Amino acid sequence: MSSIEDGIMIILSSPSGAGKTTLSKLLSKKKNFYISVSHTTRKPRISEIDGKDYFFVSQDQFNKLINNNEFLEHAEVFKHYYGTSKSFVTESLERGKNVIFDIDWQGTQKIKKKNLIYKLITFFILPPSKEVLFERLSNRDMKDKLIVEHRMQRFNEDVIHWKDYDYVVINDNLENCYKQVNSLIESEINNTKKDYNTKLIENHINKLII
Repeated sequence: MSSIEDGIMIILSSPSGAGKTTLSKLLSKKKNFYISVSHTTRKPRISEIDGKDYFFVSQDQFNKLINNNEFLEHAEVFKHYYGTSKSFVTESLERGKNVIFDIDWQGTQKIKKKNLIYKLITFFILPPSKEVLFERLSNRDMKDKLIVEHRMQRFNEDVIHWKDYDYVVINDNLENCYKQVNSLIESEINNTKKDYNTKLIENHINKLII
């Protein structure tokens, strides 16, 4: 059974480009939450730093980590592999640190199935529209239009998993999105009334997947 002094787990997932990584960093900065830094086999983007954004490893190194049972979860996303360090997460939680996971729906399902003793709150982040998502992806991956097209094609497949999450938040404005996520986390921790409109989310999703 989890101790009241243990930290909590907060998962942020989204379709690629909806802003979960930026939001995770903002929560870490403003709330002093620990970000679980994933291992990945993909190459770093220009601004990414090994050990801070991800641990960039080869496929052979990744396979060894799997064989040594060092991942809490791992998944293949866009032909690259991502995995969460089991020891980092459990050691942080037992020191009373709240841990943020910047992972996709596959990783979320695997963590939920483990039925860990720590409190878990899950968020699915949505863009305000497909047009805005395309613009964000184009700015981020401007050197490879095929990457953008592939990620847009996966959008509907990713969005259908929103029902697996405790909360869905629309990232129209980063600061407002942060405030809503933070408010919901505080409500969960303190067991107070939540400002959450399920009908609004359902209507927004129906517009996105048309």
